[in-house]
Amino acid sequence: MALKRTSEIVAIGFDLTESAANTFTQSTVSLQLSPLDQEVFVVVAVDLDPSPPENVTGTNTAVEMSLSSTSLTGVGNLNQSQVIANTKLQIESEAGALPGVGIGFTRTSLDTPQGDLGYIAMIATNDFFIQIKGRNNGSAKAGFGRMWGYRAKADAATYAALVQSEVLSS
Repeated sequence: MALKRTSEIVAIGFDLTESAANTFTQSTVSLQLSPLDQEVFVVVAVDLDPSPPENVTGTNTAVEMSLSSTSLTGVGNLNQSQVIANTKLQIESEAGALPGVGIGFTRTSLDTPQGDLGYIAMIATNDFFIQIKGRNNGSAKAGFGRMWGYRAKADAATYAALVQSEVLSS
């Protein structure tokens, strides 16, 4: 695989709010890559920060958020090849529990995987996508995030393989 780095690391911030409480919502963020120059974005880290779920007595609540290289119909999981990062905040509350008593859980993919990896993903098409969905919350939840990476020029074979891989994973 031949990549020639063409920029320093850049940080791209983004945010998303559910269109209504407990409703899957997705937003597109443009990377403005140049397909004529076979430009790709090499992701080195991602940080996702969703709003906390509401603590509703006797009700399990959650907020899930993901970032992907292609459009999804629901919040993505790491077993999907196009999903780069995901996180889930949830509160478990038993029926009959005292008001305001619930146990919080956090599930998040690391900003960068453990080990010595040069990158965590490559995006070859112009956009990336962020998704959010709450569960059993009384109001719409928001999510915020930042993705770090750099632009690179790929050779023709690498670029074609990356684009085909993204297109086939959608």
